[in-house]
Amino acid sequence: METAERIASAKDTYAVQASLNYLAPLSEKPYLYTYTPPEGVAATNRQTAQHSVAVHNARTIVDRLSLDREGFAVVRDASAVSNFYDEAQIKSIYYPECERILRNTTGAARVVVFDHIVRAAARAKAGEKGIKLPAKGVHNDYTLHSGPQRVRDFFPNEAEALLRNRFAIVNVWRPIRGPVLDAPLAVCDAQSLKLDDFIASDLIYPHRRGEIMSVIYKPTHRWYYVRHMEADEALLLKCFDSCEDGRARFTAHTAFDDPTTPADAPARESIETRAFVFFAPTN
Repeated sequence: METAERIASAKDTYAVQASLNYLAPLSEKPYLYTYTPPEGVAATNRQTAQHSVAVHNARTIVDRLSLDREGFAVVRDASAVSNFYDEAQIKSIYYPECERILRNTTGAARVVVFDHIVRAAARAKAGEKGIKLPAKGVHNDYTLHSGPQRVRDFFPNEAEALLRNRFAIVNVWRPIRGPVLDAPLAVCDAQSLKLDDFIASDLIYPHRRGEIMSVIYKPTHRWYYVRHMEADEALLLKCFDSCEDGRARFTAHTAFDDPTTPADAPARESIETRAFVFFAPTN
């Protein structure tokens, strides 16, 4: 059967059973060096625990998804970028596109994209600078500490004023080519997560120490993916929200191996941006 026919035959699949890489129990704070560590120091102390979970097809609920409830949402918005491996195009065209999408979706007063990652397995394995592999470990990009710290890092003169009001950090994840068959992105419904499911973990860079959240397994977690995402679709992921009124504050997410992926499926190529989303003061 040709790849296109296999896609069509699987169109109505509602869930797949897949193995996700959670954090294994650890007696000390997890860490990972992003560069070669000092002699005698292990690159990481993290170990993974694989758990088989049902990953549901979010297309069955895509019209009902909310950043403030599930912690993720999907929009259809084609990009004008012709080459996502061109840094100039990404910053001059794609950053403003993502900022517009997030303003329209959240109603924020100000949106600033501050970072991006391009992921493409073949290019990463070939050693192409700045290109990464899909991240196959359950995590969230920011913690209660590192979310506000990134505001201070990027806006040292405005930070204290900005931090007095609600802000969020939201990722915009998009396929460079579609449909995505290999290593799709799974997202955990924020309503099924509790704060103690997250474990703050250090990311050690040459000149700074960052912090992300690793995630420990709970059978109550509800996982979704957008089956066969196309390049004109974007998945919005809330990775931090300063508001503590019961809305979603974090999401857990990971790339995963879909057991229905055809053996000849092209490797996933994707781009993700990270953006500060600043809200107007409330009376």
